[in-house]
Amino acid sequence: MSKTEKKERAEMTIKEMGLQDSMDTRIGGWGAKGLSGGQKRRVSICIEILTRPKLLFLDEPTSGLDSAASYYVMSRIARLDQHEGRTIIASIHQPSNEVFGLFHNLCLLSSGRTVYFGKTSYANEFFSSNGFPCPNFQNPSDHFLRTINKDFDEDIELGSPGRKPTEEVINILIDSYKSSTNYQEVNNKIAEICKKGDVPHDSIKDHASFSTQSIVLTKRSFLNMHRDIGYYWLRLGIYLALSIGLGTLYYRVGSSYTSIQARSSMLMFVSSFLTFMAIGGFPSFVEDMKVFERERLNGHYSTGAFVIANTLSSIPYLLLVSVIPGAVAYYLAGLRDGLDHFSYYISVLFSCMLVVESLMMIVASVVPNYLMGIIVGAGIQGLMILGGGFFRLPNDLPNPFWKYPLFYIGFHKYAYQGLFKNEFEGVKYVYNEAGVQKVMDGEYILREKWEVEMGYSKWVDLLIICGMVVVCRVLFCVIIMIAEKVKSGLMSLVFSIPEKQKVQVMVNPFATPSH
Repeated sequence: MSKTEKKERAEMTIKEMGLQDSMDTRIGGWGAKGLSGGQKRRVSICIEILTRPKLLFLDEPTSGLDSAASYYVMSRIARLDQHEGRTIIASIHQPSNEVFGLFHNLCLLSSGRTVYFGKTSYANEFFSSNGFPCPNFQNPSDHFLRTINKDFDEDIELGSPGRKPTEEVINILIDSYKSSTNYQEVNNKIAEICKKGDVPHDSIKDHASFSTQSIVLTKRSFLNMHRDIGYYWLRLGIYLALSIGLGTLYYRVGSSYTSIQARSSMLMFVSSFLTFMAIGGFPSFVEDMKVFERERLNGHYSTGAFVIANTLSSIPYLLLVSVIPGAVAYYLAGLRDGLDHFSYYISVLFSCMLVVESLMMIVASVVPNYLMGIIVGAGIQGLMILGGGFFRLPNDLPNPFWKYPLFYIGFHKYAYQGLFKNEFEGVKYVYNEAGVQKVMDGEYILREKWEVEMGYSKWVDLLIICGMVVVCRVLFCVIIMIAEKVKSGLMSLVFSIPEKQKVQVMVNPFATPSH
């Protein structure tokens, strides 16, 4: 579809749901009231009918709407059904007389058992023929639901004097339905459909190209991040405050021998605790995953496009929260001069931010509860910091777990060592020992004091961190693809049921919880 066609389709769908006056209103979010509950409900319906599906399921589409809005929404949905040949299945919440009259067919369930399935216009006759007529001037839907609702276990008033227990009334209606010609017709129709096997169907329309999906999702994600104050802007403020505090604490540490420990501690804090704050974006990740799961199961775009879009949209913001606070801390502390050294320092900080974001996305895909997710993410990072080689030198780390594998798989090792090399390589420190002036070069400090691996350059450390970003993103993609396949496998399980059992399940899909 062309861009003009897409825009026309969207605007027409908005008008069908009576939302034309709210087209430029934000749905809602942090610090913004946005749309009302009923308007949000209509937006949800718009999203579903936008793609013009042949089969549409709506779960209580009138919840949160007043009687007038409920009627207009349902009448528009019914009009789509009539004009475009769609099948629409909706569970309805306390429909008015007018809304109830819009339905062509009615299915009544009681504790998972089918009480009635057939034309809506015949339902009154069905109940009357079994001795439970709808009183005059009463909403039929209210009468039907009250008759088959056994939650409160009240006796049902009969048309003639007398009352019967709800359970007995429900059994009478179920037995009557099963003995009806309508029930037999439904059985025969489903059996006929099952025997046909593969039925010719319309060819599946092509989705948007992968590049289009990625571009559109990137724009949307970038806009969401921009609007969400808690996503990056609040984090930027906190980072800036911490950087000012860190810079003033280590203000102008100098270049004497005593500054070695101060410089190392400051670099450790930057690469550990500033990046640790990235877990603050976890609640937003969880919300993104909820939207993704719904849209992906509807087939709107691919998993790869979502992962790429999320990565690209976050890069500008992560660069912002790396450069500004990082520069404040770097120059207040008076770390090593030179644009090349500052650029490497920012690159490591930015890469560490990306790693933590990627790690939290993995946690979000496995632990959807944001409170538990923050705890899990913070615990993983805490272990990596402890095993990074600063609080306990690499050669002193216990072999089980801490040295192998945590020391090597945690990104803090490579961040510490890369930043230490960037700060100390090529530098000489003069100090006095027993009245004798001595010179200590930076390479000696790296080898002997911090036990840094000197067999490769600092750029290899940076490259390893970047590689971890790629691995984490790929792992995130694989996890959500596996989760999607598991859900799809459960949904397709019904198609592997033998034909006779399949007919029974399709006739009465809610017969028992196991079905």
